[in-house]
Amino acid sequence: MAAQRMGGRWNLVFSTDDLEPSKRYAAWQGAICDVYVHVDVNAEERSDYHGFVREARFGAVTMTDVLLSEQRISRRERHIAKLDKDCYYVEFVQQGRVNVLQAGQTLLSNPGVSAIFSASEAYDLECVGKVRSLYLEIPRAEFSARFSEGRLPVVTTMATSRGLGRIAAEFCATLAAEGAPLDETARTRLGGELMDVLALALDMGERDEFSEDASAQQARLRSVKAWIEAHLTDADLSLEKIAKSNGVSLRHLHYLFRLTDVSVSEWILDRRLQRCYDVLTRPELRSLSITEVAYQLGFSSSSYFSTVFRRKFGHSPSDLRRR
Repeated sequence: MAAQRMGGRWNLVFSTDDLEPSKRYAAWQGAICDVYVHVDVNAEERSDYHGFVREARFGAVTMTDVLLSEQRISRRERHIAKLDKDCYYVEFVQQGRVNVLQAGQTLLSNPGVSAIFSASEAYDLECVGKVRSLYLEIPRAEFSARFSEGRLPVVTTMATSRGLGRIAAEFCATLAAEGAPLDETARTRLGGELMDVLALALDMGERDEFSEDASAQQARLRSVKAWIEAHLTDADLSLEKIAKSNGVSLRHLHYLFRLTDVSVSEWILDRRLQRCYDVLTRPELRSLSITEVAYQLGFSSSSYFSTVFRRKFGHSPSDLRRR
């Protein structure tokens, strides 16, 4: 069924793919270093440079998917003076290695270790080999509010091969793979959830006991909910598929939702109805019929959709549209 899309997508900031090899490095400097992030770069292998930057927004969080050739990236006071925002970077490396040098520390970042550092203080990034990374740009004020006073780690690392760090990395990867096409309301909600999971992982630090700690179970629940949120449009979404895709048993999936006051199925229905409500109230999507909205959000029956919608909100979808 042809239908209008209900959301955004990755925004390609820059790519060297369509440029002649001899012009790629200079173009990268001009487009990225002098305009996009305000840094200096130094790459020894400039004749065959490859790189791209694309980004997607999840509320207050900006996610950037980056490919870099081996190089050193430096941000100094003259660059920081051009920065109009106060934020942190959280880096999840998928390929290669990145050494983060800031405040007298060297953080070793790789596919098993994430780094968090300040975007508003001088730093150097040593990219070893070809590097593919996801960067999160998180506003300082909103992130700081998630920590008790004085507990926010400014320059640190987080293991992503186990425990809460792994959940945070998986959450981020899920949003990268599935989240960009979602509507703005869903992306904003997921951005907040991602900040919550990251804050919890960083706050727990070495106290993280993945198999026992209730906080880890809450973080895993958030991660599963994020995956479901990204797949609400799948009409064939099943509990078995959810469990398998998130690496848990069906029994454990039900156990996780026992931490809430609703079952998995009830939570999915509630989120689908809320998403439908949001779409039906957006003027730019009025060209979508009520049936199209229901089908796009995973309902297979328009009559069932109308029934459960009225039960939840006290009026029919058509009544809402007429308001």
